[in-house]
Amino acid sequence: MDKIGIFCSACEQISPRYFECTRELGAWMATEGKTLVYGGADMGLMECIAHTVKEHGGKVVGVVPTKLEEKGRVSDLLDVTFHTVNLSDRKDVILQESDILVALPGGVGTLDEIFHVVAGATIGYHSKRVVLYNIDGFWDSMLTMLQQMEAQGFIRRPLHQFLSVATSLDELKELLR
Repeated sequence: MDKIGIFCSACEQISPRYFECTRELGAWMATEGKTLVYGGADMGLMECIAHTVKEHGGKVVGVVPTKLEEKGRVSDLLDVTFHTVNLSDRKDVILQESDILVALPGGVGTLDEIFHVVAGATIGYHSKRVVLYNIDGFWDSMLTMLQQMEAQGFIRRPLHQFLSVATSLDELKELLR
């Protein structure tokens, strides 16, 4: 799995712990020769992962929707740029260009990206997985909700086929090898 799609926050005002874990992941990705595929923004964890991957000699692929370009929020660290019309196209290109997807802490956009990939996999459009990097339990309440949905029959196929959880960088690395 050489091309890792990363879903994450574009916010700056979040815990420094998330930036620390993101830098550790980015450094590992670059030293292992992994390519970063992400949303191309110059903010928050998005810019943090791109900066760290570049700093350690890695390759950065940005998938940039028109609105991001219009607002001047595109990272200048991109080696390859895919231009998309909207967020739906962006998700499709990130999915297409990645071997596996990792969700770092994020907001509504990150949730949208996670469920876009998982829903497509459950229907059979692809067989790619999302790994939730559950830093300090960030994803715990969502995982509880998903387990309840699965237990009540709302999720027809076992969720673990499409969604994995890592609570440490070591666990994440094992899932990405």
